[in-house]
Amino acid sequence: AAAVGFLTVSSVITMSAPFFLGKVIDVIYTNPSEDFTYSLTSLCALLSGIFLCGAAANATRVYLMQTAGQRIVKRLRTTMFSSILKQETAFFDKTRTGELINRLSSDTALLGRSVTENLSDGLRAGAQASVGVGMMFFVSPSLAAFVLSVVPPLAVLAVIYGRYLRKLTKMTQDSLAEATQLAEERIGNIRTVRAFGQEVAEMEKYTNKVDYVLQLSKKEALARAGFFGATGLSGNLIVLSVLYKGGLLMGSAYMTVGELSSFLMYAFWVGISIGGLSSFYSELMKGLGAGGRLWELTERKPQLPFNEGITLGKDTFRGALEFKNVEFAYPTRPETSIFKDFSLSIPAGSVMALVGPSGTGKSTIVSLLLRLYDPISGTITVDGFDIRQLNPLWFRTKIGTVSQ
Repeated sequence: AAAVGFLTVSSVITMSAPFFLGKVIDVIYTNPSEDFTYSLTSLCALLSGIFLCGAAANATRVYLMQTAGQRIVKRLRTTMFSSILKQETAFFDKTRTGELINRLSSDTALLGRSVTENLSDGLRAGAQASVGVGMMFFVSPSLAAFVLSVVPPLAVLAVIYGRYLRKLTKMTQDSLAEATQLAEERIGNIRTVRAFGQEVAEMEKYTNKVDYVLQLSKKEALARAGFFGATGLSGNLIVLSVLYKGGLLMGSAYMTVGELSSFLMYAFWVGISIGGLSSFYSELMKGLGAGGRLWELTERKPQLPFNEGITLGKDTFRGALEFKNVEFAYPTRPETSIFKDFSLSIPAGSVMALVGPSGTGKSTIVSLLLRLYDPISGTITVDGFDIRQLNPLWFRTKIGTVSQ
């Protein structure tokens, strides 16, 4: 709220400059020589004070928006990281680590910048454009109506461009996530890659991934070039229209040189603001494109509970385990059954070893006991309680595991 207040102050002062500068020009051209120095000095001193206040307000706005942006990025990252850690194990079987890391780092920064610094610049450009157009009509309604005829075609172009850019940004971020995922997996398993002599093949795979990202970036650059070229041309046409039509009005004594100068400066500011709005719209669409996947991950509800269910007291908890008629297949390979009608009973206080060749389900039994997965059918009980009734966070603290 404070940042928006300072934004309003700085924008109002900035947009008052052309009006007052026009008055300065009229003072120079209309006042007699004996009053010229005093009037000009007073007016310039007043304007200097006003502009100093505007500069201070603008600096404060930038600082507040910058710090707000970092707070938002921090909140986004902590919220998303918490959401990721709460997901069930099957989610991580289907989602690659590289993609999640890319969402957590790149996408959050892009979205945070889009809704803070970029939003501030967009609001400033919008406020300046609105005030500029209003002052243009105040100075000369007929000239303003003539000049602003270029705006409707630009608005249509902006909508088409924004939709295309949002789609392109989502594709770019997804492709970048795939490249990051590939790099993370290959670097993390460099011994395996080297053992099979696949360095060159993996280099080619990664090059193909980043080449595709480059192709998408070129498409984005081409779209931005066309859009910003069109908006830049429109700004120049606005200035040229002001000179042409304003010159005719001055010739007919409908405008003073100060009014034309003010109008020209307002038209110039409106042109700059339109360019700023174009940049704001472009960055906003990129942020929304990146934000789509963030919202999906943040709002995703885990299929298994994270910290819900009952806990057993010290008198109740003994550690008797029983698997009864359990059927299970991993979610990523539902067609491959690991257990079918599997039963096992382990009395409390006993010691038991599960021995067998690789792939017979020893680790899967531990995963089911930790409730990393739920069986398709059957029950797993602890002291007669179905583990689906127990709080998994509490229950896992009662189990000691050593990974192989």
